[in-house]
Amino acid sequence: MTDTRIEAKVARILTARELVLNRGSDAGVEVGMRFAILNRRGNEIIDPETKEVLGSVELPKTFVKVISVDARLCVARTFREFYHPGQRGALDFTSSLSTLMASIPERTEVETLKTDETRMKDEMDEADSFVKTGDPAVQVIGNEYAGMLG
Repeated sequence: MTDTRIEAKVARILTARELVLNRGSDAGVEVGMRFAILNRRGNEIIDPETKEVLGSVELPKTFVKVISVDARLCVARTFREFYHPGQRGALDFTSSLSTLMASIPERTEVETLKTDETRMKDEMDEADSFVKTGDPAVQVIGNEYAGMLG
């Protein structure tokens, strides 16, 4: 593995979980690589005293893992899962002891690209996604996003 990360852009949104990046095996992309999809704006940091640009901070929107590679493009899919432990019902003492409030079941939710996180459809209009064509993507190397990868 090289220390120089591969940079790409989102070329198309395929489904609620899959997108196409504009880099493939010609650029060194391999199945299993992870990419951070970055926010295009809001990452330049300006010194409040001198007004000089100090640098920039990458703001990841989501993370994807490459599932197939062609010479000039690859398909990547969201992979993070979020566990929701659920909640047992509680007794509602204002009515009677026999009234049990609704329980929330435990569940694991797979991250999608949809802005409202509703479940996956076969195809998705880009307008429904928080990831957009042209968003930058960078290969994740090592632990640079360790706390966010899930």
